Amino acid sequence: MNEEHLLRIQAIAEAALLAAGKPLSLDQLRELFSEEERPARQVMEHVMVLLETACEGRGFELKKVASGYRLQVREEFAPWVGRLFEEKPQRYSRALLETLALIAYRQPITRGEIEDIRGVTVSSNIIRTLLEREWVRVVGHRDVPGRPAMYATTKQFLDYFNLTGLDQMPPLNEVRDLEEIGREIEKNMQGEIEFESTTAENDDESSSQTLH
Repeated sequence: MNEEHLLRIQAIAEAALLAAGKPLSLDQLRELFSEEERPARQVMEHVMVLLETACEGRGFELKKVASGYRLQVREEFAPWVGRLFEEKPQRYSRALLETLALIAYRQPITRGEIEDIRGVTVSSNIIRTLLEREWVRVVGHRDVPGRPAMYATTKQFLDYFNLTGLDQMPPLNEVRDLEEIGREIEKNMQGEIEFESTTAENDDESSSQTLH
């Protein structure tokens, strides 16, 4: 395959990623081509490397996340680009961040187990927000009286925080407590520009316990 053909595939992939507004997998990108011109998976992987290199020194980058590849504004330019949007995303409460952190690190986990660790009741609004954001999902039910739902994180959670897998999260032994985990998650949030306003949770919970 000559260089001109590779550049053509690269341009098509770039156009598709700009138009999609969401991550696209290698297979989804390959499906853009007719069967007779469809590039092999290895060729498509090479094209994505070329595209990543082509983005160097520009205001956007090619990022690989759990669901595939996407083009996004580089974090360093977020303060300027963010001024384009009058409606700013609201901050999430510490209680929501702590709950999300527990699900991420202890999944699958039930609401009752989260409450046992945090020492306070988890607001139904928090669980609903996490489900609506599609950051967590119900993966089953614990085989105990009442069969409580067990929660785990999703690909959307990984995508939002620019992760390809849970193994990219900070090791638990490097994080001292829930509040520190929450700050780490919030820092990752601030690195991504949100184009919509999110709903903050009004939760007066103030106490948390240390993860061991």
